[in-house]
Amino acid sequence: MIIEKTPDFIAAAGGKKILALDVSKNNIGLAVADAETKIASPQNVIKRKNLKYDLVELKKHIMENNIGGLVIGLPLNMNGSEGPRCQSVRQFARDILKTVAIPIIFFDERLTTFASAEILEKSGFTRQKKRALADKVAASIILQAFLDNY
Repeated sequence: MIIEKTPDFIAAAGGKKILALDVSKNNIGLAVADAETKIASPQNVIKRKNLKYDLVELKKHIMENNIGGLVIGLPLNMNGSEGPRCQSVRQFARDILKTVAIPIIFFDERLTTFASAEILEKSGFTRQKKRALADKVAASIILQAFLDNY
């Protein structure tokens, strides 16, 4: 079920871990936190192949990590409007719900990719390592912002 209000989402997650998704064309960045610590940690990146593969990998991660809810980054335009990328992310959420019954909430992800790039730039990692980490760091930023706002 897609939930609009944060308190309803937290209640629906039932005290279990929360997984954030940064959904892009090529990757899905994952970050996890539990409601008690309220600290987001980057987890993994799913290299996208096709919808079936993406959903199998995501479901596996949800089941193995006792996830109670998904926070999905919504790529709003800078003026707050929704464009084609938002439609794609919303469709992906509906596809997830066909695979696993889990509460989902969307969270504004504007500037998270930029923030992720800034963090990684200061890290001293190689360009290749930065690329490998970018999506899961962005997911972590989305999740931490969500946790900080409830």
